[in-house]
Amino acid sequence: MIGRINGKIIEKQPPQLLVDVQGVGYEINSSMSTFYQLPNLGEVVTLHIHMVVREDAQLLYGFASLSERSLFRTLIKINGVGPKLALTILSGMNSDEFIACVQDSDTAALVRLPGVGKKTAERLIVELRDKLKDQQIDTGSSANVGVVAASVSSSPVSDAVSALVALGYKAPEASRMVRVVETNDLGTEEIIRLSLQAAVNK
Repeated sequence: MIGRINGKIIEKQPPQLLVDVQGVGYEINSSMSTFYQLPNLGEVVTLHIHMVVREDAQLLYGFASLSERSLFRTLIKINGVGPKLALTILSGMNSDEFIACVQDSDTAALVRLPGVGKKTAERLIVELRDKLKDQQIDTGSSANVGVVAASVSSSPVSDAVSALVALGYKAPEASRMVRVVETNDLGTEEIIRLSLQAAVNK
């Protein structure tokens, strides 16, 4: 099993990136919380990996910190929460915010995330409250934090919409989310960050 990858970022298309490790390109799915911390294209990154092996695919999920990967692994143990939904949750709010929602029984904030209905939100709170009580969140990262570079694209706005759809939002909703953001001169990741922030806090 792959537990960690260290290599050069050669593509960024949220929520996926391509990392070159000695000539082998690894496609890695990443939460937006990690994506915001990635260094520029062409620079080296270290990501903590969770690997999912299925009959039709071997999927890699990468995280900037061990604590975020640990939370991801805790989430996918919850009934009804798969890797895609766990990644969506960790993209809509960072680890600290999620733990605060669980500790405060804030179902309203959780149900604003795509794929999280009231029953799922309540299940997350009930099953995770005690497990997360003493969890320490590592706000630092081993992802070689640097200035985030926009994906190579002619339209950061359309890339942001595509990324939101990949995270579970329906296309019309993703378009509306992006429209409420002042997108002038912003890169893809920044548009996504502001759109998600507005959606969760509305």
